Amino acid sequence: MNYHSEFRRSIDQRDDFWREQAQDIDWIEFPKTIWQALDNGHGQWFPDGTLNTSDVALDANIRAGRGQQTALIYDSPVTDTQQRFTYTELRDEVARFAGALRARGVEKGDRVILYMPMIPQAAIAMLACARLGAVHSVVFGGFAAHELAVRIEDAQPKAVITASCGIEVAKVIEYKPLVDKAIEQSSHKPELCVVYQRPQVTATLQDGRDYDWDAITANAEPAEPVPVKSTDPLYVLYTSGTTGKPKGVVRDNGGHAVALKYSMKLVYDATPGDVFWAASDVGWVVGHSYIVYAPLFSGCTTILYEGKPVRTPDAGAFWRVVQDHKVNMLFTAPTAFRAVRKEDPEADQLNRYDVSSLKRIFLAGERLDPPTYEWLKEHTGLPILDHWWQTETGWAICCNPVGIEMMATKPGSATVPSPGFNVQVVDMAGSQIPAGEQGQIAVKLPLPPGCLMTVWGDDKRFQSSYLDPIPGFYSSGDGGYIDDDGYVFIMGRTDDVINVAGHRLSTGEMEEVVASHPAIAECCVVGAHDDMKGQIPIGLVLIKDGATIDQDELEEELVDMVREKIGAIACFRRAIVVDRLPKTRSGKILRRIIRQIADGETYNVPSTIDDPAILEEISEKFGR
Repeated sequence: MNYHSEFRRSIDQRDDFWREQAQDIDWIEFPKTIWQALDNGHGQWFPDGTLNTSDVALDANIRAGRGQQTALIYDSPVTDTQQRFTYTELRDEVARFAGALRARGVEKGDRVILYMPMIPQAAIAMLACARLGAVHSVVFGGFAAHELAVRIEDAQPKAVITASCGIEVAKVIEYKPLVDKAIEQSSHKPELCVVYQRPQVTATLQDGRDYDWDAITANAEPAEPVPVKSTDPLYVLYTSGTTGKPKGVVRDNGGHAVALKYSMKLVYDATPGDVFWAASDVGWVVGHSYIVYAPLFSGCTTILYEGKPVRTPDAGAFWRVVQDHKVNMLFTAPTAFRAVRKEDPEADQLNRYDVSSLKRIFLAGERLDPPTYEWLKEHTGLPILDHWWQTETGWAICCNPVGIEMMATKPGSATVPSPGFNVQVVDMAGSQIPAGEQGQIAVKLPLPPGCLMTVWGDDKRFQSSYLDPIPGFYSSGDGGYIDDDGYVFIMGRTDDVINVAGHRLSTGEMEEVVASHPAIAECCVVGAHDDMKGQIPIGLVLIKDGATIDQDELEEELVDMVREKIGAIACFRRAIVVDRLPKTRSGKILRRIIRQIADGETYNVPSTIDDPAILEEISEKFGR
C-alpha cells in the first residue's frame, strides 16, 4: 500500500477505510454504522459504538501486556524533578482520582475545568474525567482570571481542578487566587474545586468548596471506565474567535480515538514502546492530542516537560531531554527551534549530547520557515518533517506520511493531504483554483474522524464559522496553493495576504526571503496601511546573537533581497530591528496586533499573549 492508493481509498471507500482503522482500538461495543450524515454536510462518526477513552489509553495497554512499560515521564528542569509512571501505575492514579471526583458528585456528562501547570496531575485529571465520561476543558495555566471566568461561564462546569502554582523560568505564579477571582466574576459557581498543593506554594482552601488533591485520593475507591457513546463529547477546548468570545471546540470520544491512533502510525511512524515527546502544553491542542492521548492509545511512552527550549537552563535543554529519555520522535513548534537557533546559531549545544535515539523531528503549529528547516536539517542530519493542522481538526490535515512511505520534502510545504482530508484550493464560491495559484485552503466535506463536532453550546456559530463561508467545504481560514506534484503550501492566514496597489501578495513569501539573511534569527512581515498603495509590507526582525551589522545596512540588504526574489512590486522598503516579537504562549506571532500598531489603531491585548510589555516596545519602534 502506497500513499496515493491509501489516500484514494480514504475518499472513495470512506466507510470501509475507517471501519478498518476503528478495528485498531478496543471498543466496548464495535460500531455497526461508520458514518451518519447530517443536513449541513457534516455528520457523526461511529454513532452506535460505545467505548471509554481512558480504557483505550490505559487499561487496553495493560490487557496487551504493557502494564510494566513506562507510560509517562515527567521532566521538570524548573523544579529539578523527574518522575516515571508505568501503564499500571498511571491507570491506578487515574482510577483513584476518578473515584475521588465521583464520590463528590462528578458524573458522566458533567463539565470539569482544568487550570493546571505541566505536571503529571494535569494528565491524570484529564484521563480521570474521561474515565467517568465527564467532559474536561483545559484552560492554559496562568490565564488571567477574566479569561478563566469567561470559560467557566460558557462551559458551566461542576468542578474546577487546579494546582497551588505554576512555575515559569524566573517566577512562581500562584493559581488559586486567580481561580477564586474567576469564580467570583462568573455567574456560574462550580460546586467544588480540587487543588494539588505543590511544595513551592500552599494555597488557602475555602471550606465547603475546596478540597486537597492528596487528601481526597488517599482512600478513594478506584473508578472503573464508564461506557460512553462514540459521539459523546470527550472535551471542550477553547480557541480564539474573531468576535472576541472564545469558541469551544467539541471533540467526540470515538472518532478522536480512531483518528489519533491512526495518526500515530501515519504521521509519526510510532509503534508501541517508542518514546514520543511533544514539547507543548496540555493547554493547547497539541498537548491534548500528542502529550496525553495519542501516544497512550498507541502504547508509547510520552514525555510531559515543564520547561522551555531555552533558559531552562540553556539552548541545549531539548537535546538534554532527548539524551536522558532516549526520545525517538520530537514534535514541537518552529518558534521553539528559532529560539534555540538564535541563542546557539552554530548548534554547539547539540554536540554536548547523545541524541542518537532520535529518528525524526516534527514541526507544526505555525508555518515552518525554510531557514529553520535548513538549520535543523544541516545540524541534526535527521528528517525534518513539517505538518499542518488546527485546534479544530485535532490531527494533521497535511503531513509527510512516513508511516506509509517517506516522501521527498519541499521546504515551505507541509507535503500532502492526510488520508481522509480531501484538501482543495478554491475560491469563495468553492470552485477549484489551478495548481500553483494561491487561494483558500479548504477541506471538502465530510471531515474525517477526530475533527470538531460543533462549537460548545452554539451550533449556529459552528455553521457560520466553518461551513457557511465556502459551500460544501470546511473553511480552514488559511491561504496557500497546491503545486503540480500535489504538495500543499500554507502561506498563512488569509488575512495575511496583503494588497499592494491592487496586487495580492503573501507576507509568508516575504518572510521566507527576509529570514534567509544570515544575520536574521526570526522575522515577521505585516501589511501596514499606505495612502498611496493601500498597503505596504513592513518587516520586524531579530538579529542573531553575535551577529554584527549596521541596522541601515541590514535594511538595505533586506530590501534588495525582497526586490530580487519577489520584485519591486512588493514595495518592501522598511525593516525594523526589535529585541523580541509579540507572541502567544504557544509561540504564534500576533501579526494582527502588529498590524494594528503599525496603523496607529487601538487594539485589545489578547489573553493568550506571552508578555504584554512587548507591545509597548513595538509601539515605540513604530513611533506610536
